[in-house]
Amino acid sequence: MTDAPAVDLRLVPSAVGAWAATVVAVGAGWRPAAALAAVCVLVAVVGWWCRRRQGRGSVVMLVVVAACCVTAAFAAMSSLRMHEVTTGPIREGALLGAYATVEGVVTDDPRPITGSFADQVLVPIRASRVTLRGTVVDGSARITVFAPPDPWRALEPGVSVTFRARLAAPDRVGAVDAVARATGPPEVGSAPALLRWSGVVRRALAEAAAIALPREEAGLLPGMVVGDRSGLVVSVQDSFTAAGMSHLTAVSGANFTFVVGCVVLGARLLSAGPRTTAALAGVVLVAFVVVARPSPSVLRAAVMGVLGLLAVMTGRRRHVMPALCTAVLVLLAVDPGLAVSWGFALSVTATVALVLLAPVLTAMVSRADAPPGRRRPVVDAVAVALAAHLVTAPLIAAMAGTFSVYSVAANVLAAPVVGPVTVIGALAAVVAVVSVEAGAVVAGVAWVPLRWLLAVAAYTADAPGATVLTPTGPRGAAVVGGCVLAAAGAAVMVRRRWLSAHRGTIDR
Repeated sequence: MTDAPAVDLRLVPSAVGAWAATVVAVGAGWRPAAALAAVCVLVAVVGWWCRRRQGRGSVVMLVVVAACCVTAAFAAMSSLRMHEVTTGPIREGALLGAYATVEGVVTDDPRPITGSFADQVLVPIRASRVTLRGTVVDGSARITVFAPPDPWRALEPGVSVTFRARLAAPDRVGAVDAVARATGPPEVGSAPALLRWSGVVRRALAEAAAIALPREEAGLLPGMVVGDRSGLVVSVQDSFTAAGMSHLTAVSGANFTFVVGCVVLGARLLSAGPRTTAALAGVVLVAFVVVARPSPSVLRAAVMGVLGLLAVMTGRRRHVMPALCTAVLVLLAVDPGLAVSWGFALSVTATVALVLLAPVLTAMVSRADAPPGRRRPVVDAVAVALAAHLVTAPLIAAMAGTFSVYSVAANVLAAPVVGPVTVIGALAAVVAVVSVEAGAVVAGVAWVPLRWLLAVAAYTADAPGATVLTPTGPRGAAVVGGCVLAAAGAAVMVRRRWLSAHRGTIDR
């Protein structure tokens, strides 16, 4: 029996270095990032010189030199970006609290927030022109707008807006030029045709779900399929969060994996060629991104979902890590703000867990005499859920200060129906565009699996000790990470003793 090819990790140092350099620039400022770039260039030059002196190239040294070059490039690029953000005229006006007229495009769905005095919505804007104190500043700038829910809550991504606001400097790290408090309603322009079409599809799915399903299920289906959480019941959101299932209420990589995977399998059943299958999958992927709104979080989910599909369907896990590292590099180059995004970190670590850790866990619980390559759906589902929980638990603790005790069990119980709900919901959305009534018939098929998800979330959230409060920030990550490592070490020791005892029994 030949061993499976090792996972290719040569691009990992470059991806980690680029991520770290971007975090330094966004979190600490452009000066430390510029210094980091200089240090990496020096290390790369010394490493290359040492490699030349050896006469024969070392693969390890070549990987180190390449990682230093990539890290230096990202540090320099992020330093220039942060210098522009922190020293430009928009930041100067923000520091002075100047009033401005902003023209730009909404880049993501407005997010409701609860303030001390009144409820507001947070609206991310990519400004193309800012007029402040008689000066017109052209060019791309990121502005986070705080505004009253009415009428800002109704804005859709891709819509052009013009509004008056008072600028202020952001009080948290991030590649944001300024925050703004709107002083009046926006003048709303038209969205691109594709985004208007996505709005039609989302509304059709919501109407079909409202006709066919009870209130809780009707709010959950659009959230799971296209990320539309406007109808999601608050109690449902709370129970999913407590159960460690909140990723199911929004668009994630799993959505893209199921939909695109269904298209690929269908094309194979119809004996379509590789090029035709790839073309169909590409069209469906682009259409899904448009319907779910091409925000940074959705684009990130699409990339991670395709990589997960590649790992599961081809079995070529050796090639998934280079693809993941390349995706990380491209996404950070396009949007440096992702470096400090919890969602980005959770997606990347969960994908790494799927590729590296899940096969190890599957092997640990497999019998020694089991045939190689044998698929065991229950074992695989537990391994994937456990791997994702182990690597993301420290991040969730740092982000939210909680640890979900029954998350693995809840996600294992939910896993069998997530795929069918996603596929049924996507089909219902397509049918509802033509006929809402016919779409409602299709959406009604999802009632049983949706009811199951709601029951799993509710029972898990109400179980004794469902969530454990932890410190937030680095302390929380350290505490939970230490507990995870200790539990993993104990499990390895127990398994080794069991195997030793088992082998001893067989020998006797």
